Amino acid sequence: MSDFQKRHNISLYVENKPGVTIRIALVFARRGYNIESFVGSPAQDSRYSRINIEATGDSQTLHLMLEQLNRLVDVIHAREYSDEDVIQKELALIKVRCDNNSRTEILQISDAFKCRNVDISDTTMTFQVTGKSSKIDAVSKMLDKYGVLEVVRTGKLLIARGEEETSW
Repeated sequence: MSDFQKRHNISLYVENKPGVTIRIALVFARRGYNIESFVGSPAQDSRYSRINIEATGDSQTLHLMLEQLNRLVDVIHAREYSDEDVIQKELALIKVRCDNNSRTEILQISDAFKCRNVDISDTTMTFQVTGKSSKIDAVSKMLDKYGVLEVVRTGKLLIARGEEETSW
């Protein structure tokens, strides 16, 4: 992926009130950034929320966009974590077609990736996969030949290591 299309992980600490999400999304849209995933959740202090965004775009525009995000009244702090040592996880549910002949092979693949079987029927199996996005991509690719019927992903979550607080 070229620098122009590099993926960036951005964490925001924002006020927990209506309209914040749209103001943030407009900053990305105006700068031509494509949001790949967007995850928001309440922070420990219920007056605030944490938002993790994975977006694609060039690094120079990202710098300008972070300055603009940090100027929004509702944004306490916005920061990129793409090149930093942080904990990153994603969760996905993958539903795959199976029959009596393929069921054992599918279970072996899910075991190799430490997936959790969350549903089974006569014709399908659904797995919960957690880990880095690349792990979820790999599981999905391995199951493709059996017929992946549906993949639902949470989007990337990240948290700073040690005593450092995320988004500061």
